[in-house]
Amino acid sequence: MRVLFAAGGTGGHINPALAAAGELRAQYPDAQILFVGTEDHMEARLVPAAGFAFRTIAIEGFQRKPTLQNLKRNLHTVRLLLHTTGAVKAILRDFKPDVAVGFGGYVSGPVIRTAARCGVKTAIHEQNAYPGVTNKALAKSADCVMLTVEAAAEHLRCKHPPVVTGLPVRREILGADRAFARAKLGLRDEQLLVLSMGGSLGAKAVNEAVTGLIAKTWQRPDVVFLHATGKYGKWVPARLCELGVPETAANVWVREYIDDMETCLPAADLVIGRAGASSLAEIEATGKPSVLIPSPNVAENHQYHNAMALVRNDAARLIAEKDLTPESLTALVESLLADRAQLRAIGENARKMAVLDSAKVICEHIVRLAKGAD
Repeated sequence: MRVLFAAGGTGGHINPALAAAGELRAQYPDAQILFVGTEDHMEARLVPAAGFAFRTIAIEGFQRKPTLQNLKRNLHTVRLLLHTTGAVKAILRDFKPDVAVGFGGYVSGPVIRTAARCGVKTAIHEQNAYPGVTNKALAKSADCVMLTVEAAAEHLRCKHPPVVTGLPVRREILGADRAFARAKLGLRDEQLLVLSMGGSLGAKAVNEAVTGLIAKTWQRPDVVFLHATGKYGKWVPARLCELGVPETAANVWVREYIDDMETCLPAADLVIGRAGASSLAEIEATGKPSVLIPSPNVAENHQYHNAMALVRNDAARLIAEKDLTPESLTALVESLLADRAQLRAIGENARKMAVLDSAKVICEHIVRLAKGAD
C-alpha cells in the first residue's frame, strides 16, 4: 500500500496529517508513505522529524485583497502553478500512490487535483467548520471527504456523502491523567486553574483582556492563572505590575509559550483562547469548558464557525473580539467560576463532541480507498 499525503503551511494542517500517517504506519508497518509540501514552511521540519519521506513543490496562495502588489504576487503564483503541475506529475510517476490524501494548505490543491486527473484515488480532510476555498473545490471530485465537524457539510458539494472523522489529537493529551497533571503543576485540590493563550504569536486583544482579568481577580486564593503571552506579548508581565499584580504572586504564572500542553490542559478547569480546529479538538478530547475568542483575521472567518459548533451544543462560551474587553471577559469568567456545576456541564458537553479515535477512523477510510485502487 502506497499513500501520499499533502499538507503544509501551519500546524493545523500538518499535525493531523502526521497523526493519521502515524496511525497508518502503526497498523500497516509495510505501507509506503510519502509527504509532499513546501521547503519553506513548517512541514519541511516536522515531517522528516516524524520519520516520513518528504518531497517538495513550489507553490504559494492567492491574495484576495485587490491591490497592485497582490496582483503581481498572484501572477507569480499562476506561473508557479504551471510549473507545479509538472512537478506533481513527476512525483506521482515516481511514487505510484494508491491514494493521495490532502489535509490542507496551499500544497493540497495542486497535489490532489493532479492526482485525481491522473486516475489516483483521492481523499481530503477539512479541519474547520467552514471549509477553505481549496477544499470546497476539491470536494467536488474527491473520492472521500472527511470532516472534523458535521456543520462543514453544509458548505460543500461532494461527489460522495462526506464522513465525520473528527480531528486527531496527540496521544500524550488523550492519555493524560488530570490528578497527575495537577500534582505536577503543584496545584491544590481546591484551586481552579484558568489556562489562557492567544496563539504562538500572541493576540494583542486577548493579551489585553486577560491581563485585565488577572488584575481584577488575582487576589482570589482559590484561582490560579496560567497565561501564555506569545511572541509579541512580552509586555504582559510589566503591564501586570503596573496594574498592581506583584511579580511574586504565587497564583499568577506567565509564560511566553506553553510547551507542555499535555500537562497544562488536562489540569485546567477553564480554558480561554482562540478557536483553531486543533485547539478545539484538544479541548473536546479533555472535556474542558472554554471561553472562545475567535480570530477575525482568518480566511472565511472559520474560527467563528469552529467556535459556534461548540456554542450550539452548550459546550463553550463565545466572546467576539469586537466585544472583548477586560470587563466583559472578567464578568463571564467570574460567572463561570462561581458555578462549578455549570462548568462541569459545559465540559461534559465538550467531551461528548470529541471523536477520540479520529486517527483510526481516518486511517480506515484511507485504507479502504487504497485497497479499492489495487
